[in-house]
Amino acid sequence: MSIFCGIPILESVYCLACARWVWLKCLYTAGHESENWGLATAEEFEPIPRYCKLILSVYEDDLRNPMWAPPGGYGIDPDWVILRKGYEETHGRVPPYIVYLDHDHSDIVLVVRGLNMAKESDYLVMLDNNLGQTKFDGGYVHNGLLKAAEWLFDTEYEFLRELVLKNPKYTLTFIGHSLGSGVVALLTLVALQNRSKLGIVERKKIRCYATAPARCMSLNLAVRYADVINSIVLQDDFLPRTTTSLADLFKSLFCLPCLLCIMCLKDTCTLEERMFTDPRRLYAPGRLYHIVERKPFRLGRFPPVVRTAVPVDGRFEQVVLSCHATTDHAIIWIERESQKAFDIMMDRDRIMDVPAKQRMERKESLVRGHSQEHEAALRKAIALDIPHAFPTSPYGTFTLSETEEAENSGKSTGGSPSEPLKKRSESWDDFVERLFDVDESGNMMIKKS
Repeated sequence: MSIFCGIPILESVYCLACARWVWLKCLYTAGHESENWGLATAEEFEPIPRYCKLILSVYEDDLRNPMWAPPGGYGIDPDWVILRKGYEETHGRVPPYIVYLDHDHSDIVLVVRGLNMAKESDYLVMLDNNLGQTKFDGGYVHNGLLKAAEWLFDTEYEFLRELVLKNPKYTLTFIGHSLGSGVVALLTLVALQNRSKLGIVERKKIRCYATAPARCMSLNLAVRYADVINSIVLQDDFLPRTTTSLADLFKSLFCLPCLLCIMCLKDTCTLEERMFTDPRRLYAPGRLYHIVERKPFRLGRFPPVVRTAVPVDGRFEQVVLSCHATTDHAIIWIERESQKAFDIMMDRDRIMDVPAKQRMERKESLVRGHSQEHEAALRKAIALDIPHAFPTSPYGTFTLSETEEAENSGKSTGGSPSEPLKKRSESWDDFVERLFDVDESGNMMIKKS
C-alpha cells in the first residue's frame, strides 16, 4: 500500500521537472551563448559579407545576367571566375563550386555551395557518417564530408598550385555554406597537411570561412585549427547546434519541431563533462562569429551585433526553440545581416574618425589578442582533459613563428632525432591508434587486424 501511495509524489516530481525544463528552454535564447564574448572589429569582419556574396554567386547560371543578386550586386568581376564545376563534373562527390581569382584583395578563393534539396548525392555526402567512424590528426571528423574534401583536393590541387605559384603573394581561401561549409572546413585540414602539394610553406597563407557550418570535427580539432578556420553563425541557426545524427535530422524534416524538442531534451540530460570527454562528439569548427540581431521578448530585428571567440565550453551546445531556427540558416539572410553589421562597424569608425596610424596599431593589437585568446582556449582544453588537445604553433592566420618554420623543415627532411617532443608525442598517438580502436561504448580494444 505504501508503494502505491508514493506514486502520486513521483508523478508530481516528474511533472515539476518537465515544467522546469520547458520553462528554461523557452527562456533560453541564442544571445546567452555569446553574451560574454568580445565584439568583432571591422578589420576582422570585413571579408565575411564579401564572401557571402561570393557564395550566392555560385547559384547563378550567368553572372553577367544575374537573377538573384543582392542589393548592390555581387561586387565581383565575372572574368575573374576562372573555374566552375557543376554536378555533371563532380559526379555528385561534392556540391558545385567555383574558383575566383580576386585581384582586388590578393586572394585565391574556392567557393562551395550548400545543400541542394533536390539532389540525392548531397544527402549521401551529408548522411555518410557514424559516431566515431573516421579519425584525422588525433581527432574525429565527419566521414562523408572528409571524403568529399579529399576528392576535391585530389581533383584541384594541381590547378590551385599553378595559381599559387603565379601569384605568390596571394592567400588561398576556402569558403562554403551549410554542406559546403563542412566540406571546406575539412578541406582546410587536408590542405594544411599537404601544403607542399600546393606550393605553400606558410600556414598563414591558408584560411577558411565556414558559413552556417555543420558539426564536422571533434572539439580538439575545432580548437587547434581556430587560427585558420572561421565559422559564421546567424542568431538561432539550427545546424551548428544539431548534435543528433544528421540522418535522423533529414528523416524528420516533416516534423522538425518534434526533432528540435527531442534534441533539446537530449542535450539537457547530457552531462557537460560527458560532452568534453567523449572524443567522438563533433562540433562547429574554428573561431566562431555569432551575429545577434534579435532580443528575447522583443518583436522585430535590431541592429546586428557580432561577437567572436574561440570557445571550448558552450560551443553552441543547446538548440534554440525559435521560429527562426531554419530561416537563420539561409545564406540570403546571413549575407544581409552580415552586411548590416559591417556597415554599422564602419559608421562607428567614421564617427570616431580613427587616424590611419591608430587603425594600424589597432590591427596589430587585434592580432595579439587573437593569438592570446587561441592559446588560452588550448590551455583550457588541456585543463578539461579533452582527448588529444595539445598546443600548436602560434596563431597561423597572422604570424609564422620560428617554431613552425623548424617544424616545416623537419617535415621536408623526413624528421630527425632532435625534433620537438610535441612531434614525437604525436607519432606515439598515431602508433597507439594503429594498435587500438574505440568501440561504441568508448572503451579501447585491440584491433583484430
